[in-house]
Amino acid sequence: MGNEQHDITVEALTKRFGRVEAVRGISFSVRKGEVFGILGPNGAGKTTTIECIEGLLEPTSGRTTVLGLDSQRDGQEIKQHIGVQLQASAYFDYLTLREILDLFGRFYRQRVQPDELLTNVALIDKADTTVGKLSGGQKQRFNIAATLVNDPEVIFLDEPTSGLDPQARHNLWDLIRAINQEGRTVILTTHYMEEAQSLCDRVAIMDQGLIVALDTPAALVRTLPAPYEVEFTVDGRADRAAFESLDGVVSVMETGAGYSLRSSDTSRTLPALFGWASGARVRLDQLEVKPATLEDVFLSLTGKTLPD
Repeated sequence: MGNEQHDITVEALTKRFGRVEAVRGISFSVRKGEVFGILGPNGAGKTTTIECIEGLLEPTSGRTTVLGLDSQRDGQEIKQHIGVQLQASAYFDYLTLREILDLFGRFYRQRVQPDELLTNVALIDKADTTVGKLSGGQKQRFNIAATLVNDPEVIFLDEPTSGLDPQARHNLWDLIRAINQEGRTVILTTHYMEEAQSLCDRVAIMDQGLIVALDTPAALVRTLPAPYEVEFTVDGRADRAAFESLDGVVSVMETGAGYSLRSSDTSRTLPALFGWASGARVRLDQLEVKPATLEDVFLSLTGKTLPD
């Protein structure tokens, strides 16, 4: 662990806008080659945090570094090595995709040819098209192509799939994975639980300017007192109190059609449930075991749910 290389460090970062403290003294680091997610609702401080790291905002206090360079002091040098996809991107209306990427490439010492970028994001057939003629998913893929124009080592993606339909979102996830597999470090913000759980090696959960938890998605879920849900219907008579006494059961909820048990350990709860059914001479139907999700973790930590 001591020799682990970090591409990003954040130390006691705060950022105020007037009386509003958007980021409240947070610290974390991002390892080289990982996908690191910052998960939280709108207004949690996610965008402010990464804009301080990128050097776009000046912190009120604290320090951030990228690739060992100070975000404030070495901002111009950092821009040569990072790719940034903002929540809203504006392009020249009358330039083609190829022309836009060619123009962007001229701002950097190192550049990737436009046709190679467009091929990588499956838009080479749109090379002579303007951005205004692209679908939502195609625009987001082009946004990512634009972040790769300087062959960056670190990629910042701010709400990369916001507003996309499920199919376009999953296509973009595949692209993000491919970028990461090339050895690039990816830091992304999102309020989509499934996105963070699917893409991220580690996740920082942010709420009201603070990091309330940081770990792998699986480890965060394991912190819950009941990380599993067992749902089923009963063909016959059942007493809720019988389920409450089963081994490993933390809580019981009637669902209308049946029951939902929150379990701390399904290896104990399931045999106990089957044993009860055998003794009561009833049949369990539609039995399903569901692991908890990051949404359950967020609800447990903050008392709130994230908007879909």
